[in-house]
Amino acid sequence: MMHVSDKAKSVISRAEEECREIFEKIEKIELANTQRVLRAFHRERVEARHFTQTYGYGYDDVGRDTLDRVFAAAYFCEDALVRPQLASGTHTIYLALDGLLQAGDNIIFASGAPYDTLQTAINSEHSFAKNGVVCHTVELSDGRIDVEKVMELLDEKTRVVYVQRSRGYTWRNAILPQDMEELFSRVHDASSYAFTVVDNCYGEFTCECEPSCFGADVLLGSLIKNAGGGISPTGGYICGTHEAISIIEHRLTVPGTGREIGSYAASYLPFYQGLFNAPHVTAQALKTAVLFARAFEIIGMETLPPHAASRSDIVQSIMFTEPESLIAFCRSIQACSPVDAHVVPEPWDMPGYDNQVIMAAGTFVQGSSVELTADAPMREPFIAYVQGALTYAHGKIAAESAITAVLENKKT
Repeated sequence: MMHVSDKAKSVISRAEEECREIFEKIEKIELANTQRVLRAFHRERVEARHFTQTYGYGYDDVGRDTLDRVFAAAYFCEDALVRPQLASGTHTIYLALDGLLQAGDNIIFASGAPYDTLQTAINSEHSFAKNGVVCHTVELSDGRIDVEKVMELLDEKTRVVYVQRSRGYTWRNAILPQDMEELFSRVHDASSYAFTVVDNCYGEFTCECEPSCFGADVLLGSLIKNAGGGISPTGGYICGTHEAISIIEHRLTVPGTGREIGSYAASYLPFYQGLFNAPHVTAQALKTAVLFARAFEIIGMETLPPHAASRSDIVQSIMFTEPESLIAFCRSIQACSPVDAHVVPEPWDMPGYDNQVIMAAGTFVQGSSVELTADAPMREPFIAYVQGALTYAHGKIAAESAITAVLENKKT
């Protein structure tokens, strides 16, 4: 672990004191979200038998099917598909879109171009775009959805209007669920054919509501981010209306069998327990993000969102003036990790990205972004994206180390 300077300790102590009221608001959100998850568990009468592994085809898998219903209730949705076989958030999103879209359909990306790996998937040789689906992109206007431009593109061929809640590798705020309402209402009024779809990754449980409360037909996410509470070892979820899920389920496996098959030879326990933990772990990540924001503001650096802003994801963006400080920052995060702390991150050619990427991720679950991580594409402006922390204490330790590294790099 890196040493911590007296200056860094002073900065973090001041930042922590100035964030007390914000932390209290986050804890109130945690309480409300824990109550809604608990209600979902009680409604479905979750029992120990639901954790049992299954084999073969998985017909009548009570643990799998109950987990679907618990997720649906927790996300204010009618139905859900929760599967360990979904390998990543990008896989989950692509599968859902590929299920909803047919040749000749249009999709409108209403929050700007989706993040790098999804763009690669959309434009690949075997993607739905190559099979006759037309993609339109509408950039955000001053950080908000440009509803009028989306509506200008909406026609009888529009099957999906898609919103990415979190920021990806862009310098923008995450979109609050309530700020999606006008778009979704107008889309539904104008079209009986279009589905409203939200990439919900990084945003789950950061508010007391979800986009489904404001008209989203489908929510998509990874179980190794907020929704898995730092416990789920893999998987993804698709929550939404009965109509949407009944279409998507036939892409999940095979048309005609859909959700009725698919066993899991390991226990379902981590997925249930992960969901139960999700509001608490998300709150720890939010408090860590707020602390990082205020600490780096104190030393004169630009952050997004600012520490006191309303948040709709767990990601904290920090802008650096040169690549050396960015690299030092990421290395300081790695040095505070519980796993692979001795590893020194270097920028590398990461599959699915146009620029080299540096990643600090000493996590128990590979790729788990609800555990404390930091990553950045090596391009101007030089922006680090910090997310996660299973515990606020770990986040505080890492913040002290990061401030130390950045201040010392400025001296050299």
